[in-house]
Amino acid sequence: MPWEQAWQEALYGARGFYRSAAGPAAHFTTATHGATGRLLAEALAQLARENHLTQVVDVGAGRGELLTHLYAAEPALRLTGLDVVARPATLPGAVRWLRSPGGAAVPAELAHLESALVVAHEWLDVVPCPVAEVDLDGVLRHRLVDPAGAESWGEPVTGDELEWCRAHWAATEPGQRVEIGLSRATAWSELLSRVDAGIVLAVDYGHRSGDRPHGGTLAAYRAGRMVDPAPDGTCDLTAHVAMDTLDHDDLLDQRTALRGLGIVGRSPDHELARRDPAGYLRALERAGAATALTAHGGFGDFLWALKRVG
Repeated sequence: MPWEQAWQEALYGARGFYRSAAGPAAHFTTATHGATGRLLAEALAQLARENHLTQVVDVGAGRGELLTHLYAAEPALRLTGLDVVARPATLPGAVRWLRSPGGAAVPAELAHLESALVVAHEWLDVVPCPVAEVDLDGVLRHRLVDPAGAESWGEPVTGDELEWCRAHWAATEPGQRVEIGLSRATAWSELLSRVDAGIVLAVDYGHRSGDRPHGGTLAAYRAGRMVDPAPDGTCDLTAHVAMDTLDHDDLLDQRTALRGLGIVGRSPDHELARRDPAGYLRALERAGAATALTAHGGFGDFLWALKRVG
């Protein structure tokens, strides 16, 4: 079947990867976990304060890791999580939780948001999209896939998908692959439509015009290791996002965004270790987390697409 359809079933179907009891954290770590998650939550809380926003919605909230950190950082914020699983038992009681069908779908209950910061952290990279490749005749064609990951040729790309490729990711060389981002742009536009006033923020692995990867970025992870992509429900499936194709006001890398919110990886004064050993260790952990969040070749390369609504 086409990659988009197989991908959707593998991640969000009845026995999909994201519905498993162990959850994504059993297979990979994101910036929302641990010390980096605490610091990221502080930065997002600061973004909300600077813009006089009173609630935060986490789209693709996993098992509530970022929401838990946000509650600790700023308990006054109204918090809502959205994911395909039932409400995590460890989530603070004040946090609202909504079930999502998965992928690009957003439940009807999420609507008319006011004074809201809506955060889509590593959401769009797991919104399934078509995968296409230029064949030996120079024709861009869909790739089909079986559950084991074996690919075959599908029909030529046509219509709106072809127009999207021509406008944003022109592919003409045999072997060149494209992850057609029209479904991601549509999902993003739908999310924007649910907000009457606030900021919508996508944070993700991404690329921009002039920096599109020749071979695409489709990848899979299982038990902490990268594996060959196979839509069998046992691994995560992800592809970087063409972030500049999203409707946005600002587009910047994460290190720039976080430094603007006061997150700097500066080592604490060694004198603090003598005066306050526990405080020194906390400051050292914070500095390490800031360094990780802003690192070249790592989380710092994430792109932030920010849209102000209303």
